[in-house]
Amino acid sequence: MDAVHALLREKSVRDLSMEEIAKRAGVGKPTLYKWWPSKSALVMAMFHERIARKREPSSVKTAEDSIRSKVRRLIREFNGLFGKVMAELIAEGQSDPDTLRDLREQHMQPRRLATISDIERGKAAGEFPPDLEPELLIDAIFGALYFRFLLRMGPLTDSYGQELVDQTLRGFRAGGAELRSSR
Repeated sequence: MDAVHALLREKSVRDLSMEEIAKRAGVGKPTLYKWWPSKSALVMAMFHERIARKREPSSVKTAEDSIRSKVRRLIREFNGLFGKVMAELIAEGQSDPDTLRDLREQHMQPRRLATISDIERGKAAGEFPPDLEPELLIDAIFGALYFRFLLRMGPLTDSYGQELVDQTLRGFRAGGAELRSSR
């Protein structure tokens, strides 16, 4: 893990080789393949162990505060080594379905489920309209962050993130109110 972490500070996932990792780690390639079936699997294991560790539960009071906190954290992470490796894993996943599946199942899905839980808590507390679709809200906010991040459409700043949340929530809240009043 130390070798992969250090090498990814120097080069991309694509340019990394199992031979290079083994040499840096002082082990043979068969040792690596005994534990990880591919370079992508090894990089993913390091990503989870060193970069994308599980977060402590936050002490935020509202679902909206939780979403805002997650947006701030993701922007901060996208602007560091996490972002570099995340973009490279997504790129690798375009030609390696196992990498994309692992990234989705091991990283994205648990975070998505936690955010759905936050939104459902917010709906129950009257913070969000009862007909709000959690997955659409997540896609609208976090999808926009990934879009801007991956396509370099502009800087990822905390102010951008907070304005994105403001605008998105305003639209979802207004849409929900309009839907309810037209029934």
